[in-house]
Amino acid sequence: MAEYMNNERNANDVALDWDDVIENDGQEFIILPEGDYNFTITDFERGRFPGSAKMSACNKATLTFRVETDKGIAFVRTDLILNKMLEFKISAFFRCIGRKKTGERSKMDWNNLVGERGRAHFKPRKYKDKKTGEEREANDVERYIDYNPIYFENDDPDGDLPF
Repeated sequence: MAEYMNNERNANDVALDWDDVIENDGQEFIILPEGDYNFTITDFERGRFPGSAKMSACNKATLTFRVETDKGIAFVRTDLILNKMLEFKISAFFRCIGRKKTGERSKMDWNNLVGERGRAHFKPRKYKDKKTGEEREANDVERYIDYNPIYFENDDPDGDLPF
């Protein structure tokens, strides 16, 4: 599956010449209606949380999820802050991709996340744009749903036709 994701990611990774013809306008940002959706992890970055009044500085994982909908593909970025205060959320994430079981002690395995699939409850969040002052919306993960292979029975991650 990781090979599929690398092929998909690299399919559009082609340098353009200065005078090439362009046509792809991209797609509009899709706000997911609140609900449960399957996702595929398309990117993982290690970073640092600078700390706040409530939490000390620590490592963070920034994940990008690809969610396929009838309206198109939504990409959702989310952070997992590696702090004991948020251990429950990290545990829920690893359960949702099938790398941990409920009640089990488990070492966090950040290797080979790209291509993993899971399910989560997404909810739109309103915020004020710092530059323009406009009210906007973003997709947020409200909670992760424990892994169950039934969620993926009708998914075809390779996009292959059944014949």
